[in-house]
Amino acid sequence: MLPMNTILERYTAFILDVDGVLVKGSEPIPGAREALRRLKEHGRVVLLTNNSTRSRDQTARRLSRLGFDVSPEEVVTSSYVAARYLREELGPRKVWVIGEAGLSEELAAAGHPLVPPEDAEWIVAGMDRNLTYEKLAQALTGLLSGARFLATNRDATFPTPEGLLPGAGAVVGAIEGMGFPPEQVVGKPSAIAFRIAMEVAEAEPERALMVGDRLETDVLGAQRAGLATALVLTGVSRLEDVRRLGIVPSWVAEDLPALARGHASVP
Repeated sequence: MLPMNTILERYTAFILDVDGVLVKGSEPIPGAREALRRLKEHGRVVLLTNNSTRSRDQTARRLSRLGFDVSPEEVVTSSYVAARYLREELGPRKVWVIGEAGLSEELAAAGHPLVPPEDAEWIVAGMDRNLTYEKLAQALTGLLSGARFLATNRDATFPTPEGLLPGAGAVVGAIEGMGFPPEQVVGKPSAIAFRIAMEVAEAEPERALMVGDRLETDVLGAQRAGLATALVLTGVSRLEDVRRLGIVPSWVAEDLPALARGHASVP
């Protein structure tokens, strides 16, 4: 265990995952609201989430209702990353979405026309809790008509108070099972997601700390991008996964409040 504030003083920016770090489902993790306030006293905070079902504004409003001090400008969702990536790399593209409202909202806000699948230049997929066979058939129509395939992320699951539930990876896997792997995956652990998060944070990687609950996305992606990492044990990954996967974070903490108090260890 380190002296209080030792960890915080090393960094000027904190990039936080949401699900499994601040909340589980619709429930705040105990002490996370105060921990977020404490981190903001020490540096810039940006929330980087692979959840594509909500836009930045929707995410900020949801967290605000739960008592977190969060503005849309402090949020980077994989829906926003997808919309921004297409805009920056290719300009406005005609898209068809297999996903939820937040993904469509971010794509439209970035200037991408939402069109029927047969007219789409890109099929953009995220988590869809109303996935149907008909939606997969429409995706196939678009892909067979020449559309390219972009995935917001490949997260297999996401944590809730009731346990793990299927994530965007289930949707992406269903499309891939039809013979169309994604041409680009923009969410964590992609370098695209971390580049955009660092631009929003206005920070250099060597002075930033990524705090997440999933080794394969939060920790691995941040390490590749040059950030220090902290694993909190309130979500998906456990200490035994560090040894099993060989992905070793800079710090391990029981939860975000413990990290904000400097109660973390080197694995």
